[in-house]
Amino acid sequence: MDPRKLSELRSFVKLCKENPALLHSEELHFLRDWVESMGGTIPPAPASASEEETVKDEADKPPEEPAKPPEPQSEESDLGEEDNYLFKSLTFFTEIDNEGVIEPDSEEPQEMGDENVEVTEEMMDQANEKKMEAINALGEGELQQAIDLFTAAIKLNPRLAILYAKRASVFVKLQKPNAAIRDCDRAITINPDSAQTYKWRGKAHRLLGHWEEAAHDLALACKLDYDEEASAMLKEVQPRAQKIAEHRRKYERKREEKEIKERMERVKKAREEHERAQREEEARRQAGGAQFGGFPGGFPGGMPGMAGMPGLNEILSDPEVLAAMQDPEVMVAFQDVAQNPANMSKYQNNPKVMNLIGKLSAKFGSKP
Repeated sequence: MDPRKLSELRSFVKLCKENPALLHSEELHFLRDWVESMGGTIPPAPASASEEETVKDEADKPPEEPAKPPEPQSEESDLGEEDNYLFKSLTFFTEIDNEGVIEPDSEEPQEMGDENVEVTEEMMDQANEKKMEAINALGEGELQQAIDLFTAAIKLNPRLAILYAKRASVFVKLQKPNAAIRDCDRAITINPDSAQTYKWRGKAHRLLGHWEEAAHDLALACKLDYDEEASAMLKEVQPRAQKIAEHRRKYERKREEKEIKERMERVKKAREEHERAQREEEARRQAGGAQFGGFPGGFPGGMPGMAGMPGLNEILSDPEVLAAMQDPEVMVAFQDVAQNPANMSKYQNNPKVMNLIGKLSAKFGSKP
């Protein structure tokens, strides 16, 4: 099976397990019929109160405020985007006219012959004889006999594409589309330009309801060698294939739009995070400078350029300097001196202030 379709089917089954009530929707009546025909059972629909109980319940309820009109539903349901798409797709496919579609055949793959066998002229002649016998059997309506004879011919000459194409035509008549597709695939690997092979593979896909694949093969068959029968079937399947293709394109556009939106949201979030980090860094820098904001050059004592001189980290890591800067009395004195250095004389007898000024002055080569 197509891996994509198999994945969609697996997701749908999971969805039904989580919400069995979906199986009771009108669109899925065919699925219920099939499960029950195979001996399976469908979980009962959620029980509803009887009319009498409903009336009684309504009578016991206090008057309610007028209900608000329902808010418009978004295109995506609460099932989630992927499950919602699968459910919509299933509903969509059930709306397509599937008249003539059959259940796939599940028999063991047919014999294909050994491609590595050395084919002699005698084997070729015998294969041609078997082929003619098979065509005669087919003309007489002996379909299974025709299959057996074509198989015998293939085993004699496994590299002759027409033998696979002929056997595929019989499989289509026997309504064994998967077997026909296997034969056509092998024939195409041998001769990719055979119109008859694409015609029969297109018919097999049509039996399975593979509308896009059928339209592709039938169109190619008519392009290689126009055939009225293939053309008529192409006109039948093409509208359905186009509807499915448009449905898929719509979903892909929505998915691309969602990816673009999510990408833009990620870029926006990253930009906002970057701007916030910059603001926080700037705030930290301003808070650091505010400790010495009352002094020229950002530091006490009116020492310009101190922030860029070596030894600053050593000064600020000195426990005595840090302790002095935590002292409100010392900081007030420094504010006073910073505004007017001549005021330093007022603090000559204050050891705490003079000790700090002495440390800073000694470090930067000046005297208090």
